[in-house]
Amino acid sequence: MDYIRKADARGRANFGWLDSRHTFSFGSYYDPRHMGVSVLRVINDDTVKGGTGFGAHGHRDMEIISYIIEGAIEHRDSIGNRFVVPAGEVQRMSAGTGIQHSEFNASRTAPLRFLQIWIEPNVMGIPPGYEQARIEQQGQLTALVTPDGRDGSLSMHQDASLYRLRLQPREEFTLQTGGRAGYLHIIQGSANAGTTEFNAGDGIGFTKTREQEVVAGTEGLEALWFDLPRE
Repeated sequence: MDYIRKADARGRANFGWLDSRHTFSFGSYYDPRHMGVSVLRVINDDTVKGGTGFGAHGHRDMEIISYIIEGAIEHRDSIGNRFVVPAGEVQRMSAGTGIQHSEFNASRTAPLRFLQIWIEPNVMGIPPGYEQARIEQQGQLTALVTPDGRDGSLSMHQDASLYRLRLQPREEFTLQTGGRAGYLHIIQGSANAGTTEFNAGDGIGFTKTREQEVVAGTEGLEALWFDLPRE
């Protein structure tokens, strides 16, 4: 482990309708010690009240991934997409030359919780693009977004891959970087890595370490594993 990010140390923005926890520097929250890992620049844990959301706003030259934990997002954008993305599905939007989009809680009463993830692309000025899918778990580690869309995953414009890691209680798994970088973000449950316990919202970064065994806690583990290029 080369970098540890505990949940209660994250940045926070609370606007009433939105309660957001920032793993890395974002918006008005800035900390030079927490600027991202490799090309991974944003993990925001957003909870949005019913009947509210993000109005139309613009992005460019960024790969933006939404992982829906609870509820559903109603997505609209300037290239004609209008979809509802429910819990369990993954959405990838390539902002490219520029895109306007809005994200609202699809329910007027139930909360929406999702992870908003930004990854820097390895090519600029591409046409904007959009994908979403429900990807069923296949074993412990399942590809969600990859450079080439392999194994039924979504694709993105970067030499990086996003996986969902699910472990049963006390089950073990070895994270391997193979000389690249990596980041593990815990969604639910807990895990022990070495002598340290990690819980929901915690993260572990790898820039030099090549492998790390993790052991799920008594409630199992759901986490996102980012395989990233070494800068």
